[in-house]
Amino acid sequence: MKKNVLFIAIAAGLMMTSCASKKDLVNCQTENKSLTESLQNAREELAGKNARISALEDQQRGMQQALKAAEAKYAKLQESLDKSLTNASQNNISIEKLVDQINESNQYIRHLVEVKSKSDSLNLVLQNNLTRSLSKEELKEVDVQVLKGVVYISLADNMLYKSGSYEINDRAAETLSKIAKIIKDYKDYDVLIEGNTDDVPISRENIRNNWDLSCLRASSVVQALQNKYGVDPKRLTAGGRGEYNPLTTNDTELGRQRNRRTQIIITPKLDEFMELIGQAPEQ
Repeated sequence: MKKNVLFIAIAAGLMMTSCASKKDLVNCQTENKSLTESLQNAREELAGKNARISALEDQQRGMQQALKAAEAKYAKLQESLDKSLTNASQNNISIEKLVDQINESNQYIRHLVEVKSKSDSLNLVLQNNLTRSLSKEELKEVDVQVLKGVVYISLADNMLYKSGSYEINDRAAETLSKIAKIIKDYKDYDVLIEGNTDDVPISRENIRNNWDLSCLRASSVVQALQNKYGVDPKRLTAGGRGEYNPLTTNDTELGRQRNRRTQIIITPKLDEFMELIGQAPEQ
């Protein structure tokens, strides 16, 4: 009898140990899955930030090249002036004209730098105003960035549209109204609405493919900004890029979710800047 009791106790202990081990294994598997997802998110976030840094570096290199070209032009004019001063009695070059050209070149360089600085400052103010106007919950689905002098507002598709549709849902109304107010405050900026999708094929009535869907979604936002929030339609452009402008891979659900987005791209009007370039002093 005692042997039977002892055997039962040992068996019960082994069963409890086995249950505990299975529970620990399940917990470890759950924790491992969570850590794997966190690692994937961190990698994608790092890739996005690296892309932003690369874009800013490209912008800086472009300005440095422009300034270097202007400085080379200035040096050439200065060299011409020096030669004219040395050989003033032997040639008919107008020293006064060369001085004026050098002064014009210097003014142009300063003006170009001032225009660039002013544009960057205005865009940063616009970004800050947008960020401050959005709630913490909205900022989870809205990304605001300034890249190469352009303000990008990226909106998640599940926040804007009904599933698989181009119709704007009610949840997006408050966010779009805040963005529209900022757009109306900055009257000298043009606005491009750009639709983007993942690479999952779609074929529905009146929607042949992802090109159609991205264009229809961009058009829906444009019409909402015009009809509901009073943005001047002359400032608005709607465009779709389908699946061909991804932020990340479409191999995971998280990646596809990030690629399904609509971007509101706010840019300073280029007329004045192009006119400034056209009026650059000649050599």
